[in-house]
Amino acid sequence: MPEKPEMEKAAYKNKSLTPAERAADLLGRMTLEEKVGQLQAYMHTVELSISHAWAGWSIYGAMSTAERRQFTLSRDIAKQVQAGIGHFTVFLRDLEPGDAAQMANRVQREAIEHSRLGIPVMIHDEGLHGLLANRATSFPQSIALSSTWDVELVEKVAGVIGKETSSRGIRQLLSPTINIARDARAGRTEETYGEDPYLTSRLAVAFVRGLQDQGVVATPKHFAANFVGDGGRDSHPIHFSEQLLREIYLPAFEAAIREGGALSIMAAYNSIDGTPCSADHWLLTELLKEEWGFKGYVVSDYGSVEHIYTKHNVAASFAEAGKRALEAGLDVEFPNVVGFGDGLIDGLKQGAVSVAALDEAVRRVLETKFLIGLFDEPYVDEKQVNEVNHTDEHRALALRAARESIVLLKNTGEALPIPPYGYSIAVIGPLADRLALGGYTWDRVPRQQVVTPLEGMRALAANTNIYYAEGCKLTRAIPNGIEAAASTARGCDLAVVIVGNSSETEGEGRDRSDLSLPGVQTELIKAVAATGVPTVVVLINGSPIIMKDWIDTVAAVVEAWYPGEQGGTAIAEVLFGQTNPSGKLTISFPRNIGQLPLYYNAKPSGRDQGYADESGTALFPFGHGLSYTSFAYRGLKITPTKGNHFTIRCKVENSGEQEGDEVVQLYVHDVLSTYSRPAKELKGFQRLHLEPGETKKVSFDLPASQLGYYTRQGKYVVEPGVFGILVGSSSEDIRLAGQVTVK
Repeated sequence: MPEKPEMEKAAYKNKSLTPAERAADLLGRMTLEEKVGQLQAYMHTVELSISHAWAGWSIYGAMSTAERRQFTLSRDIAKQVQAGIGHFTVFLRDLEPGDAAQMANRVQREAIEHSRLGIPVMIHDEGLHGLLANRATSFPQSIALSSTWDVELVEKVAGVIGKETSSRGIRQLLSPTINIARDARAGRTEETYGEDPYLTSRLAVAFVRGLQDQGVVATPKHFAANFVGDGGRDSHPIHFSEQLLREIYLPAFEAAIREGGALSIMAAYNSIDGTPCSADHWLLTELLKEEWGFKGYVVSDYGSVEHIYTKHNVAASFAEAGKRALEAGLDVEFPNVVGFGDGLIDGLKQGAVSVAALDEAVRRVLETKFLIGLFDEPYVDEKQVNEVNHTDEHRALALRAARESIVLLKNTGEALPIPPYGYSIAVIGPLADRLALGGYTWDRVPRQQVVTPLEGMRALAANTNIYYAEGCKLTRAIPNGIEAAASTARGCDLAVVIVGNSSETEGEGRDRSDLSLPGVQTELIKAVAATGVPTVVVLINGSPIIMKDWIDTVAAVVEAWYPGEQGGTAIAEVLFGQTNPSGKLTISFPRNIGQLPLYYNAKPSGRDQGYADESGTALFPFGHGLSYTSFAYRGLKITPTKGNHFTIRCKVENSGEQEGDEVVQLYVHDVLSTYSRPAKELKGFQRLHLEPGETKKVSFDLPASQLGYYTRQGKYVVEPGVFGILVGSSSEDIRLAGQVTVK
C-alpha cells in the first residue's frame, strides 16, 4: 500500500526530532494490528518448526547460487512486510555478502514503499564469535575470547562482527551470551565468558559497545541464570535466592545495560522459582526496566513464549501465554508468531489484555529503530559490502585473538616450545587436520577459509620432519588407527596429539554427564604416551576436559579452545615458540566429574572442601595459565584516596629470557562480615606486555562501593571493616597480599 501524501509531513518523518518524539508520533497513528505487527517476527520457511535443525532455517533451502541471485520476494514475504511485520528471522545467512545486502534492501523497500506507514523491518541473526553467515570472519569462540582477558581486543572483535553484520542489512544480533558457567556439564559453556561475574561484566560491556558502535543492536542473553540447572542442564528450572542471583548471575546483564547501553535483551527458556523468565514481571519489568532503567526491548528466546503454555504449563493456551509474556514485559516474540498472533489481538480488542502494555512494547521497538537510524538510512551499499567482509584486516584480528586466547596448562621439563629445526614430529589426532570452530558458526564454512593445526605446523616449520596419523575419529575408532599412530610416534622425537570436541559432542542441546574426551581419544593419548616419546596434548574444545586418565603421562597440555579460522596458525606459533602463550583460564578445570559444580569464588564450607576419594580443588584453577618466561611481583602499595577509593600498586618484572604477556589479577576477601563471603572475588585485572628484564608499574583503582554484597532482602550494602587484598597470576597463585580498611 503506497504511503499517503500527508504522511510525508508527519512528525515521525522529521529527523530533527528525538527518537522518543518520533516514536510517540508514529505510535499514535498506528492501528491495533499494526502495533502488534511490530512485536512479531517472521521466519520464511514456515514448513520448518522450532524442533527442526537450526541450520535449515534459510529462506533459500537448496537453491543454487544462480537461483539465489535471481530470487525475488515471494508473495508470502511481501504480504508479511506490507502488513507491517516488525522483524525478520535469520533469513540471509546462506547468501554471499553482496546478495544478502541486495535481499535486505528488497525487503526494506517493500516495507517502506508498500506498507501504510513505511516502517522498516529489523533483520536479526546470531554472532557470538562472528556473524553466523556465509563468508563472515570466524573468531575464537566466546570462552576463548574470555581467556585473553583483553577487554580492548574483545571490543575490536565485536566491532568487526558488527561491521560485517550491518553491511549486509542485518541490524540486530542475538549476542553476547553472558550467562555464568559454574557447571561445565552444560553444553553451551563454550558460549560464555566463564565463571566469574566481574570478568564477564567487563567483556559484556566491551562486546555490546563494539557491536552497537556499528549500528547493530546487541542482545545480551539469556536473561537470566541459564545453563546452571541441576545436573548442569541447559534451561532446567532454577531455584536460586535473590541474593545469589544479584551477586553472581545478574551483574553482567546490569553492566551491559547501565554501562554498555544494550538496546535489547533476550529472555531465557528456564523458570526461576516456578515462573518462566519470559513471563516474569519482576525480572523483565521491575528489575530490568524500572530498577536498571533499560530503554530497549526484550525479545523471547526462540519459542519461549509458546513454552509458557507447552512446557511450563502455566498458561491454558497460546493466547494466554502471549498475554502473560506481554504483560510481564516481554516485547517481541521470536522466531515466528505463536503467542503474539490473532489470539493476542482478540484479547486486546476484548479488553482482556493490557493496551498500555502493548503501547509500551511498541514504543520501545520503534524508539530503538529510530535510535539506530533504521528509518533514516534503511538501505545498505550493495557495491561496498564485499569490501568489508572477511578482509585481510579482519583475518589478522582473528589470528591475534587466537594467539592471546591459547592457555598453556602444563609444561613439564620445558617440553615446549619445540625447537624450530632438527626435530621429527608426529602430529596425531582427529582434530589435527580438521579445525572445529564451535557452536554458532555457519555450517558450510569453506575448507580454504580455515587453517588446521597440521597446516599451521607445516607452514611454520618447513625444515622440520612432520609425520601425520589420524589415530581415530572424534567419536569412534578406526581400524588399526591407534596402533598406526603409536607406530608413527615411535620414530619421532616428539608427538603432538590434537584432540577435543566439536559441535557433534557439545553445544546447544548437548549437555553432558561425562567431560572425558569422546570416543577413544583417551586411549589414543595413552597409547602414544606409552611409546616413551615425549607427548604434547593440544585440546580443541569449548569446556573443561577431565584428564585424570592421562594427565600424568604427557609432558605438556595446551588449551586452544575453538580458536577461530586462523587457529591452526596460532597453535603452531605457540608450539614452536613464535608466540609466547598468555591466555588464562576463565573456568575451573575439575579433576573429576563428581566435583561439579566447581568454581573458585565459593563460600566457606561447614566441613572440609574435599571428598573421601578425591581432592576438592581444581586440577587447573580459575586464572591459571603458564608462560615460556617468568614474572616477578613486588612492591605492593595500598593508598586510600578521595571518595572512599583505594589505589593498589605493584611492579611486575619479566624475569625470564623471552618477551611475554602477563595478566595481573586483583582479588579481595571480606575478613569479617554479617553474611559469609567468598574466600576470593576478582575485582580487577590488567594484561601487560613485557620484554625480558622489563618492569612495569601496575595500578588498580578499587572503590569501596565494589566491596559490598547483597543481603537476603536484595539490598546492596558495604560494611565497614578489613578487606584482604590479593594480587597474583591466578586465583591460586597469589604473589602479594595486603589489607584495606573501609570506614
